Amino acid sequence: MRAFDYQVPADALAAMRAVAGNDSAVFLAGGTNLVDHLKLGLTHPDLVVDITGVTSDEVVERDGGLWIGAAVRNSDLAADPRVCERYPMLSEALLSGASGQLRNMATAGGNPLQRTRCGYFQDNTTPCNKRRPGSGCAAVGGHARYQGILGTSEHCVATHPSDMAVALSALDAVVHVLGPDGERTIPFTELHRLPGDEPSRDTVLHHGDLITAIELPDTPIARRSRYRKVRDRASYAFALVSVAAAVDVTDGVVRDVRIALGGVAHKPWRAYLAEEALRGQAAIEDNFREAAAAELVDARAVDGMDGGNAFKIPLVTRTVVSVLRGLTQENQ
Repeated sequence: MRAFDYQVPADALAAMRAVAGNDSAVFLAGGTNLVDHLKLGLTHPDLVVDITGVTSDEVVERDGGLWIGAAVRNSDLAADPRVCERYPMLSEALLSGASGQLRNMATAGGNPLQRTRCGYFQDNTTPCNKRRPGSGCAAVGGHARYQGILGTSEHCVATHPSDMAVALSALDAVVHVLGPDGERTIPFTELHRLPGDEPSRDTVLHHGDLITAIELPDTPIARRSRYRKVRDRASYAFALVSVAAAVDVTDGVVRDVRIALGGVAHKPWRAYLAEEALRGQAAIEDNFREAAAAELVDARAVDGMDGGNAFKIPLVTRTVVSVLRGLTQENQ
């Protein structure tokens, strides 16, 4: 690990200015991702700016929804009674991520910004366009089990690792940001990028942009929602496939629905095509399956030395059908 300067700013504005004014500076919140990258030699900042005390660590009511301070710990957010009652998919997503110890450290603002856990990204000895632009993508033809099937490019097939981010995508959350040009908001579904020919950029944030809060709108449909994570082991494993879903069924017809997928793309994948296919249709398994198929029409498996990840395509369909079937039965 290379030596770096460490700074504890007085407030959010000072923190933002410190990072924005130094191209080699980074923010430190819970550190559950950054510290790993420092140890692995994936990042070499000259300055680490500690922001644990400059943003709110409270969850407050606002306009019928919830305003989540960026410093709120994942474990506290998952246990908040308002989240459990009104946005259960978010609580379930948080509890399915990492371990209890890590959830006690990870923050609401930092969790969605964690970088991919692709083994090639984390291995400095292999080519990786995210880590070293233009060097190639070792995952193509390599170990592909955990790689993406939607929105990938020839330059990158990595997936976004956050469970929390999948739920926030389904919930139409809004991110509040403080940057060099002032304050602004970003719809959560627009925060992350697909890799394209520039996979080194994970989000639309600019250097120095600081997430100060995440806003959950008043979303009645979210009261009946679920998060399902399919993984290789029961705990402390990243998703092969995950589904965050909420559905409103009246007289056997889907009146409204929210679906987001994890483990399948460079960003949390909002399943707009599946939602559109379901609205106004009978809440039956055949329609759930057809909706999943509509979302996966452009899915592309990655070949690899481990057999590739073509299994993810039917796995997404089965998981979507299972979650929607369970939610529909609860509506009856």
